[in-house]
Amino acid sequence: MSEPLLEKFSYDNKIVKYFGVATIAWGVIGMLVGILAATQLFLPEANLGNPYTTFGRIRPLHTNAVIFAFVGNAIFAGIYYSMPRLLKARMYSDALSWINFWGWQLIILSAVITLPLGLTSSKEYAELEWPIDIAIAVIWVAFGANMIGTLIKRRERHMYVAIWFYLASFVTVAVLHIFNSLALPVSMFKSYSAYAGVQDALVQWWYGHNAVAFFLTTPYLGLMYYFLPKAANRPVYSYKLSIVHFWALIFIYIWAGPHHLLYTALPNWAQVLGIAFSIMLLAPSWGGMVNGLLTLRGAWDKVRVDPVLKFMVVAVTAYGMATLEGPLLSLKNVNAIAHYTDWIVAHVHIGGLGWNGFLTFGMLYWLWPRMWDTKLYSTKLANTHFWLGTLGILFYALPMYVAALTQSLMWKEFNEMGRLAYPNFLETTLEIVPMYMLRAFGGVLYLSGTLIMIFNLYKTSQMGEFVAEEYDEAAPLSKPVKNKNEYWHHVWERKPIFFTVLATIAILIGGAIEIIPTILIKSNVPTISHVKPYTPLELQGRDLYISNGCVGCHSQMIRPFRSETERYGEYSKAGEFVYDRPFLWGSKRTGPDLHRVGRKYPDSWHYHHMMDPRTMSPGSTMPAYSWMITNIMDHEDLPAKIRTLQKLGIPYPEGYADEEAMKDLDLQAMEIANGLKSENIEVLPHSEIVALIAYLQRLGTDIKKTTGEDTGITSKY
Repeated sequence: MSEPLLEKFSYDNKIVKYFGVATIAWGVIGMLVGILAATQLFLPEANLGNPYTTFGRIRPLHTNAVIFAFVGNAIFAGIYYSMPRLLKARMYSDALSWINFWGWQLIILSAVITLPLGLTSSKEYAELEWPIDIAIAVIWVAFGANMIGTLIKRRERHMYVAIWFYLASFVTVAVLHIFNSLALPVSMFKSYSAYAGVQDALVQWWYGHNAVAFFLTTPYLGLMYYFLPKAANRPVYSYKLSIVHFWALIFIYIWAGPHHLLYTALPNWAQVLGIAFSIMLLAPSWGGMVNGLLTLRGAWDKVRVDPVLKFMVVAVTAYGMATLEGPLLSLKNVNAIAHYTDWIVAHVHIGGLGWNGFLTFGMLYWLWPRMWDTKLYSTKLANTHFWLGTLGILFYALPMYVAALTQSLMWKEFNEMGRLAYPNFLETTLEIVPMYMLRAFGGVLYLSGTLIMIFNLYKTSQMGEFVAEEYDEAAPLSKPVKNKNEYWHHVWERKPIFFTVLATIAILIGGAIEIIPTILIKSNVPTISHVKPYTPLELQGRDLYISNGCVGCHSQMIRPFRSETERYGEYSKAGEFVYDRPFLWGSKRTGPDLHRVGRKYPDSWHYHHMMDPRTMSPGSTMPAYSWMITNIMDHEDLPAKIRTLQKLGIPYPEGYADEEAMKDLDLQAMEIANGLKSENIEVLPHSEIVALIAYLQRLGTDIKKTTGEDTGITSKY
């Protein structure tokens, strides 16, 4: 029998180079914005005195730049390099590859423009407004079509483990993005979430947790399974372990989202499911870490001298540490201490800086010499980068753990009289300022290492000549020979569509079981008779609160702990949030919880506090919002907002948007302006500060404090 003729083809290194350069450029931008945000937490002047560079607006810019620009471009670079070589086929369509590249850069650029302007949905890791969400879906589908097309025309029959993770990532991110982004548009850059209150919280953290899982984790596991063995020149430690790792991980991960909402108004059964699956998640996560580290068995001498492997070893170790912390933080007794503190910030950055950052650096150091057909310019500089990056992670994370324990202990401490030992929230903030300074210093160290890498890679490219088309040859795919003794997973690996369908079913089960009952079974969210929709002025103030990113520092969820009810008031009930689109429970308390702030202070206090927070709270690190005093709100979009909310089920009276809404807004605005005038404060009724005061004074005033006689809770809608 004659050997099949070999087919010659080429790999496109140009698209890999472009994604690699974009990874580096956006990474530096994301890190610079992160350092600025970290500095603002101890130096309010770093907010630069304008609405566009305040912490509330640049924090989501930082997270989007790091997650979707830095990590996203690195994912595409790694996949566009590894997938053709694993399948012995050029990517299906060069046109789709470039649509993917330029579309993704335009999406990131739109985030850079819209987020500082306050155009945001406020959803964690999904802040971009609806037209950009549609663009993300289109570009992501183009990326997926390119992958599927390449699989169909492949010359390698069996799909290597890295491709399993690429496929699962594509499918799951598409599902998560579409369902979490469902919203009804008001205008070109304003929409209201399709979900409200508790339902919105569950869908958002189903998305938020699994965005970390299937954007920051599973594609990087695919990259680990390709680049780590390549760099070590050794096979993956265990094929069977990789099978267990993959299927267990994608099935279990999708259930774990509710562990972000422990002790909140989320139904208890959903919290318990989140806890159970979060604990189970430790096994497959560590299975992947063990598989990665044991791939290096017998190669540790090489690790000591090869900076690429150093970066990858620390990356896999950081993945293991982060995936140990996740299940740990899902335990209720640990969550009671850690949630809303800087522990969560440290946890996220161990994964972001260690796992994603270091694996990206290792991959780039490995790719650059090969694409320019030369050797790395300086191993010494790469090692310097490694140690600066490692020190940066330590200086970042360790102070945050100290800050977290300080926060939690001070928030919960009672004195001998049975009263809060530190009733003023600001006392805690001032105590941890040195930790914030060290955190910013850690960010500077990490960025310094990245700049050294840029110089090193540039000099490497100068030494060689770029290989735009890398040629290879392989036999065409032949018809499979049936083998009764063939391993079952081998059969699946040669059926990419079947494999993708199975992966899709695996990730849909958990989400469906958690989300569908919460949305369809009304008893999961008992209503409260006193709770009414926001007045037009309060609605405008709420949207202003959202656009300024106030939820980034202030929670609106009082948990049923004595320390919190003593400090803030009655704990939060599910029925209080039925008109909140989107929900604003928050995930970090840099400032105090605001759910019961309504009528706690006079209007004049809020005026002075926004004008200069330090006049009301000496030592406060909150930025001033003095422009709100003179900025006039444009209320032309109010009728459209009311109509949109009516379509979503908010019970405003029929025809209310046309005339009555604006009359009610003017009446409430004049009342607040006249009240301020009586205290010698002159403001125009349509100024931003008036709308914000209206919203803040409404918070938490819908229900009576529980006396045992009437909680206001009813059992039906």
